[in-house]
Amino acid sequence: MRLKLLSPGEMNESQRQTYDESITGKRGKPPAPMMAWLNSPDMARHATRLGEVLRYDTIFPAKLSEIAILVTARHWTAHYEWYAHKRLALAGGMKPDIIDAIRDRRTPEFDDPKGKMIYDVAKSLHEGHGVEKGLYDEAVKLLSERGVVEVIGLCGYYTMVSMTLNTFEFELPEGEVPELS
Repeated sequence: MRLKLLSPGEMNESQRQTYDESITGKRGKPPAPMMAWLNSPDMARHATRLGEVLRYDTIFPAKLSEIAILVTARHWTAHYEWYAHKRLALAGGMKPDIIDAIRDRRTPEFDDPKGKMIYDVAKSLHEGHGVEKGLYDEAVKLLSERGVVEVIGLCGYYTMVSMTLNTFEFELPEGEVPELS
């Protein structure tokens, strides 16, 4: 770990307010990257709020939103992010073979056309740095404009999360081994 994470007793007032707000939020605990972001308390506050919206308040159920998150974690080879969201994807009802395919950089087989579309949009965003017109039009038709905006938000937010976790070398919990190569 490249950064000393502050304990609540070491935080200044602004950091502590952000930390306390995260505990009372839907997560019930501070998300791991927020502990690094606390070095910029305003950024931490806003990023954590955005993350809560993207985790809990999109139009997608967890098994769909987690597709975009896992594609992002895989793109960045973010071990901690993969570890955390693989568990959330499974708990949300995602099939293990979809998770394994994303991990192995293979295109998964989806029963749900929305899942395939989220995957295609997320891959396009990361690999193509955007979404070409045909895919965009199909995505809007299937996911709605709000859905496309939220997939972009998920990929963008979890890119920032992945960059934070990778840069500061957040370690996996004891006994866990990296699944991404």
